[in-house]
Amino acid sequence: MDTQKQNTFTPGALVVYPAQGVGEIERIDQQEVGGSVCDFYIVRILSNNVTLMVPVYSASRVGLRYLVSLDEAKDILENLKSDTSQPIFTGQNWNRRFREYSEKLQSPDLRTVAMVLRELLLLSRTKELSFGERRLLEQSMALVVGELAEVLSCPEDTLRDDLQSSFAPLHTEEETQ
Repeated sequence: MDTQKQNTFTPGALVVYPAQGVGEIERIDQQEVGGSVCDFYIVRILSNNVTLMVPVYSASRVGLRYLVSLDEAKDILENLKSDTSQPIFTGQNWNRRFREYSEKLQSPDLRTVAMVLRELLLLSRTKELSFGERRLLEQSMALVVGELAEVLSCPEDTLRDDLQSSFAPLHTEEETQ
C-alpha cells in the first residue's frame, strides 16, 4: 500500500504532537508491521529529544499538526494576558478538575491547552497550588510557551517570565511593608 501520497508533513517541518509539544519531522520511514508495510513520521520532540514514530495514516487522528499561525499565536498570548484579575470558579473537587485538565492537555488545540494554563495561573494567584496542580501548571506552561516561543521567535524563558509576572499574586509581602 503506497501511503506516500497521504504525507502532509515533510522532513524538517516543525509540528506539534499533543501533550509532547513542538517537534521536528526528521524523516519518513517504512517498516513492516503485522505483515503490512507502513510509513511512519519520525518526530524528534525539541524540548527533550524524545523520538516518536507516528503512523502516517493516523497522524491527523492522533493530533499531529503544524504550529499555529503567527496571528493565532498573538491572539492566544493576548487572551492569556488579558483580564488577569478575573476570578476563577473551582466548584468541582480537585480530582475531577485534575482529570479534566489532564484530558485537555492531550488536546491538539493550543487554545484548549492555553485555557488550562490560564485557569491554573489564576488559581495560583489566590492559593498555594498542590503538587498535582503545580505539575499540570508546569506541563501546560511548557506546551504553550514552547509553541508560542517558536512561532513568535522569542526566547521561552522571556515568554514564561512575562506570563508569570502577568499572573503574579495580587498583593505580595513587599507591597504591604
